[in-house]
Amino acid sequence: MVDVAHSGSSKDNEDEGDGRTEQRDGDPDATAEFAGPEDAGSAAVDSASVDAASVDSASVDSGSKAEAGSETRAGRRRARKKAKKPRSFWKELPILIGVALLLALVIQTFLARVFVIPSESMEQTLHGCAGCYGDRVLVDKLVYTFGDPTPGEVVVFKRPGTWNQSEFHSNRSSNGFVSWLQDVGAAFGLASPDEDDVVKRIIAVGGQRVECCDDKNRVLVDGKSLDEPYIYWTPTAPPTQASFAPITVPAGMLFVMGDNRNNSSDSRYQGGGGANGLVPVDNVIGKVRFIVLPPSRWQGVGDHDPQVAATAVGAAWQYGMPVGAGLLAAWPTLWLGRRVRAALRSTGTARSAGDEP
Repeated sequence: MVDVAHSGSSKDNEDEGDGRTEQRDGDPDATAEFAGPEDAGSAAVDSASVDAASVDSASVDSGSKAEAGSETRAGRRRARKKAKKPRSFWKELPILIGVALLLALVIQTFLARVFVIPSESMEQTLHGCAGCYGDRVLVDKLVYTFGDPTPGEVVVFKRPGTWNQSEFHSNRSSNGFVSWLQDVGAAFGLASPDEDDVVKRIIAVGGQRVECCDDKNRVLVDGKSLDEPYIYWTPTAPPTQASFAPITVPAGMLFVMGDNRNNSSDSRYQGGGGANGLVPVDNVIGKVRFIVLPPSRWQGVGDHDPQVAATAVGAAWQYGMPVGAGLLAAWPTLWLGRRVRAALRSTGTARSAGDEP
């Protein structure tokens, strides 16, 4: 009885064991459920490794992009520095010379021009005699656009066709190229001109009657003696003016004389005197303002009105007026130049700051 009972219990136990084994083999979840702790740890490590690899890859990509951006900005800065690098002096020199000559030509054509005094008829106000350094004078060409010439002004004018005596002697070379260089130099006041332009002082204008002389050897205009402190008497001639017949100056004409009163071919003699010696206002090129060369004679040219009896103080004030006007004009010019330079520097700084990252 005992043996039978023992045998049946063993078989049942074997069947139950077989059933549990088959369930584990057929069900993956069941298999995982019964997986050991070592297998679970391996899966967690693998997942963490994948996540770390992803983070490392993102970090590398971000670093590469940042490095590339930094290199791009550095490249832009280098390009800007290279673009702002100034040209060499020898490359800029021809450009500067060309611009300077162009500006000088424009200025001398429309605003002012430098003339060489070729004769001694305006001594000592202007030097031009043989053996002297010919003065270069700056002539204002714009002044008579807004007004008419007045007595006492020193003017440059084209020689009228009625004038038959010339104080001009051309010194042009027979060599064509050298003559061309002299013409270019004359355009900028660096050589004597080839045209017969004349420099004289206005004594009377249209509607006035001129004659010479009173009992003190002075020229009269409208019956009044002139005050002429600028007259120069040459040491080789007596300080006496040659008399001439009275003449009434027509409208639009000028009566002119040289300051070197005994050595000047002017309205008293040209064309035989009278109407032939007058100068049309339309022939006037401009008013002499300054002596610009040589440096030892830098000064303004006075325009003392001889028809007004002036005190010594008044005459000195008029002679110094051009220089004073130049000094007064220099201050606002310098101030404006500083403001423009400061504005340009500020603009350049702001532009550079805007280009920075």
